[in-house]
Formats: sequence, structure tokens, C-alpha cells
Amino acid sequence: MDKLVNRKTRLLFVCTSNLDRSPLAEEICMRTGKYEVKSAGFQPAIGKQKLNLALIQWADQILVMNELRERHKTTLLDIYPDSERKIVVLDVPNTYCRNDPELKKLLKARLAAYL
Repeated sequence: MDKLVNRKTRLLFVCTSNLDRSPLAEEICMRTGKYEVKSAGFQPAIGKQKLNLALIQWADQILVMNELRERHKTTLLDIYPDSERKIVVLDVPNTYCRNDPELKKLLKARLAAYL
């Protein structure tokens, strides 16, 4: 029981391709040392992590970037309906490259509201 009480919260960041938004959010949270963190994509770029049931079940909280009418949340619920209590919508548009300082600033602001 002690291991469960002392373990870090597991965060899963999800975006479309696991190329820009979710990996940067993973990096930001990993640097804090407060969380276990992973990221994935619904349609990942080559060599990136695809969202799967094992990742969804692993996560305590799933933070989706979202697009067009909560597409990420809806798609996630189609895959695993029981995940609704875990989902947080960050509302970060897919208009940034990973190294864009504005993306980093936006992610930090949105994450601060939930973590």
C-alpha cells in the first residue's frame, strides 16, 4: 500500500501526432520531478508513440491538447469510455512548432491551472 501512496502522479499528454505539443508538455512536466510523464498521439509521426489502451490505463490524468469541437477528448472516449474522469482539455491549438517559445509559454500557463 505504501508504494501506491508514495508514487508520483502519472500524466499522459495526448495530441494528434505526438510531435510538437504533447512531447513539449511531457518535457516541461518531467523537468519538475513531481510526475511520471508520457506522451502519445492519435496519429503519431514516424517513430513517435501511438496512443493505446495500456497508456490510457497507466495514466492517472490524461491531458489532451484538443482541436475542433473537442476532437481529442471525443476520440479518447470512443477508445476508452471509462477514461472521462481522467481527461483534462488544455485547449492548445495545433499551430505551433515544438521549439516555439509561445507554445512553451502557453503550455506552462495551461498546465499551471491543472497541476
